[in-house]
Amino acid sequence: MSDAPDSASPSPAAPPAPAAAPVRKRPKPGERRVQILHTLAQMLEQPGGERITTAALAGRLDVSEAALYRHFASKAQMFEGLIEFIETSVFSLVNQVVEREPDPRVQAAHSVAVLLQFAEKNPGMARVMVGDALVLEHDRLQARMNQFFDRIESQLRQSLRQAADARGSLAPTAEAAAQASMLTSYCLGRLQRFARSDFKRSPVEHLDASLQMMIH
Repeated sequence: MSDAPDSASPSPAAPPAPAAAPVRKRPKPGERRVQILHTLAQMLEQPGGERITTAALAGRLDVSEAALYRHFASKAQMFEGLIEFIETSVFSLVNQVVEREPDPRVQAAHSVAVLLQFAEKNPGMARVMVGDALVLEHDRLQARMNQFFDRIESQLRQSLRQAADARGSLAPTAEAAAQASMLTSYCLGRLQRFARSDFKRSPVEHLDASLQMMIH
């Protein structure tokens, strides 16, 4: 019997090739900026409402604070990015309501609804809108949010003035101003309760019934 190895026997298995190290994908220009704002908004949704530091934001993104400042000159500028998103989103919806709805009373009601629905879908933005997230930040941020609600009140006043004229009010301007002020205060109150309940109390709770009592 031959002692030569059987040619049919299997050869020893080759060692497995080392796994390739994962390649970290570099964000495209502009993507990192959006990612920073998105992460900031997510952090604002956390219960407790603690002030967010750039160190905490950088940690969440797994980058250095210096990397944040390559995209934003300051934390205030990051918050301005969120406010710009709020302005653009809400007023584009309000403008659609005004363009599509001929009844000025319905315009006013739907404008209030889209504002509160936006906040419900974006809880972190609600904290910006009521100013809770802007405490100890730059004064211009709160001033800009104040201007946002001034614009909301102005649009409501315009719709409600038309409604007052249509029903023959003797003082349509004054009546519309009072109603618009009341509705804006209502919105702010609903947003405050939503944010300070850690987003447990919906801003659109009993909305239709409330609007029926306030808009006539």
